[in-house]
Amino acid sequence: MDFLYGQETLSTIEWILRAIIAYFFLLAVAKLLGQRSISQLRLIDFAITLVIGNIIAHPLSDEKLGLEGSIITTIVLVVLYLSGIFMILKFPSLRRLINSSPITIVQNGEILYNGLKKARLSIDVLLEELREEKVDNVKKVALATWEPNGKFSVFLKSEYEPVTHSSLQIKTEPFYYPKIIIKEGKVNFSELKVLNKDEGWVISKLQSLYQTDIRNVLLATLDNKDNLKVFLYK
Repeated sequence: MDFLYGQETLSTIEWILRAIIAYFFLLAVAKLLGQRSISQLRLIDFAITLVIGNIIAHPLSDEKLGLEGSIITTIVLVVLYLSGIFMILKFPSLRRLINSSPITIVQNGEILYNGLKKARLSIDVLLEELREEKVDNVKKVALATWEPNGKFSVFLKSEYEPVTHSSLQIKTEPFYYPKIIIKEGKVNFSELKVLNKDEGWVISKLQSLYQTDIRNVLLATLDNKDNLKVFLYK
């Protein structure tokens, strides 16, 4: 385990072992930090991600720097990060200090220039964000805000909202997500059991509907009304 510490030189195997340990250690750290630090990079999340990346990267490129020190430092930072998250959840005043408030960019179809300046956004970026939300005209927007995590929230004026079943008072059935019963030519027996089906039923359906067998199926799903959807290898 000498390769964990600073050395004058490292052999190829030692470099590989150091990289492998760092890789799995970072995976463990990412798992511990949780999805929040990956999908929503707020101020505290961005800081911890940037610092940990730099700490682990240095020993992977310089044999004179030990990996042990980087691991210890990262563990301390993770503890501080999780403590910070706990404090933010516990004390709202601290939360307001660390997490910025949303910035209003568009209100009642009008672009707020002060909001653009505060968020450091250009008109081009605003229009790009609106296009991603399938909005072709700023005048259709009731409210658009720039969130602390860098995401754009858009609410259309009521007259431009898509028509829904509820707005037309049309009764709908409860949502049911189809179960995956075959994936990449392999049967998911646990899902079949939940659906009260067996492999024989699946084979029979594939033969009668698609004239094929299980190994030719890329994906097959089954809903609560026994509607079978099959995607074959092509």
